[in-house]
Amino acid sequence: MSSTRSPGLLGIFDTVDATVSAIHGLRKLGLKRPTVFSPAPNHDIEHALDPEESPVRLFTLVGGLTGAATGFALATWTSMDWPLVTGGKPIISIPAWVIIAFELTILFGALSTILGLFINARLPQRGPALVYDRSFSMDRFGLYVVPSADQEEEVRRVLAESGAVEVRHGVREVPSEV
Repeated sequence: MSSTRSPGLLGIFDTVDATVSAIHGLRKLGLKRPTVFSPAPNHDIEHALDPEESPVRLFTLVGGLTGAATGFALATWTSMDWPLVTGGKPIISIPAWVIIAFELTILFGALSTILGLFINARLPQRGPALVYDRSFSMDRFGLYVVPSADQEEEVRRVLAESGAVEVRHGVREVPSEV
């Protein structure tokens, strides 16, 4: 595999505490969205990143409400277009349509949740991951950040003072053609 240089800095850490300390230091510099690599999920890192609430739940709400409205509208439209008067009952009978509205609420809610997940996770990603070190799968933690040109030395200093074992420019591994 050949490698090319990427614009960010990658700090490699031995401990969770050092990684959390580096995240706090980077947040003080104004860098709020570092990419963290961890061999296993860790609550300390998650709390240090202070993630925003996911907007996927709004996709679900809008999809569910749209599904309910579509269910009632579809049933009303078909009843008005092909009226079937049975036993003197009204043509527009809301209680009978609750089942259709419920089913479309679930369908539209689920589909919009999947759509929201793909949009917010920026899937599918084209191309290889920017940086990765195989030690992140075993026992080390990584912190990748893209600073502005004037902040690069400060970021390098924060990563080193926090206990980084290694600080380097991120390397993108590109598969070599056979």
